[in-house]
Amino acid sequence: MKTIAALTVLAGSAAAFAPASVSRVESPLSYAAELDSMTGVSAETGNKVFDPLGLSDYVPTDWARRAELSNGRSAMLATVGWIWPKVFGTFDSQDVTTTDPIDAILQADPQWWAQWIVICGVFETWKYKQELDGKSFLGGESPAVDYLKLWPEDAAAQEEMKLKELKNGRLAMVAIGGMIHGAIVSGHGFPYL
Repeated sequence: MKTIAALTVLAGSAAAFAPASVSRVESPLSYAAELDSMTGVSAETGNKVFDPLGLSDYVPTDWARRAELSNGRSAMLATVGWIWPKVFGTFDSQDVTTTDPIDAILQADPQWWAQWIVICGVFETWKYKQELDGKSFLGGESPAVDYLKLWPEDAAAQEEMKLKELKNGRLAMVAIGGMIHGAIVSGHGFPYL
């Protein structure tokens, strides 16, 4: 029985490397036209919109960009938070006694998670109110948060800053996904050795 299962798996994996017998016909995508002019269409995406699932047909492009930036910003913080305990150690705590992020999540007191959910809700409510007041988290308008005064006045420099944040966010989303899967596959946390 093991032999049959092994042969089935091997045959299936070998078929993955066989050339496709069906020829594909190039056709224009039916995505929203405003995607072509959005920041982020560059060499990494083949100088076209990266939308392999065709989600732009179902969601507004402004909402999709907001979600991408929000998730990218969260991923940038998560990558720092993933590596920080290994390099700098943890806070003095009686509950969490590990530097492995996945184990730390399981060791954390449920009260911490309740507080985290509340503080995230407070921040999201504040962001929403700032947007109602005309402030922006996407750039191009008066920024809602710019304590260090890093937002440039020049339009070209603003576009460059938006592109940098978008690319760093995309990289961080891939990185944190790799870190999580690396920890699960290897059985221990960063640096996975």
